[in-house]
Amino acid sequence: MKRLTPHISNNPIAKQVTLLVAFTSCCLLLHQRADAQDYRWGFGLRLSNSSPTINTSVSGKYFIHEKSAVEGLVSFGSRFGMGALLEIHNTIPGADGLRWFYGAGPYIGWQDNRTYAGPMGVLGLDYKFPTVPVSLSIDWKPELDISPEINFVPDAFALSVRFTLGPKP
Repeated sequence: MKRLTPHISNNPIAKQVTLLVAFTSCCLLLHQRADAQDYRWGFGLRLSNSSPTINTSVSGKYFIHEKSAVEGLVSFGSRFGMGALLEIHNTIPGADGLRWFYGAGPYIGWQDNRTYAGPMGVLGLDYKFPTVPVSLSIDWKPELDISPEINFVPDAFALSVRFTLGPKP
């Protein structure tokens, strides 16, 4: 049985999901206010090298609690993929707007009729500019492919730029 591989260019479901995410993001942008110090929502791009399944992506981050955030990633790089991370953010004394974070979550991706899936971790720094609604993050997000075969991908480094909205919880 041939396995179907979703590609954004020829898959109507992937196109619809992408449009839904973009539309939802725009609606949220119109109904939230920016806060100078912290944020509740962040939407933007994650620029990464091409070796991990979740590489260059659209990123959405939502703070559930002051220290806990959920980040969703939709990757359109060398593989089409989706992933989610639960992150714990910690302040750095004396460094206003700068936090370090760590977390983990699952991912799934497709390329050349193969499905890639497994857990990923993340360790990084997030800086929220005090006068503009923008945050920058740098992170290391190693992945462990469990499917189609066991493979550790340690070279997953990225820079994220996000527009930020709403006061932090």
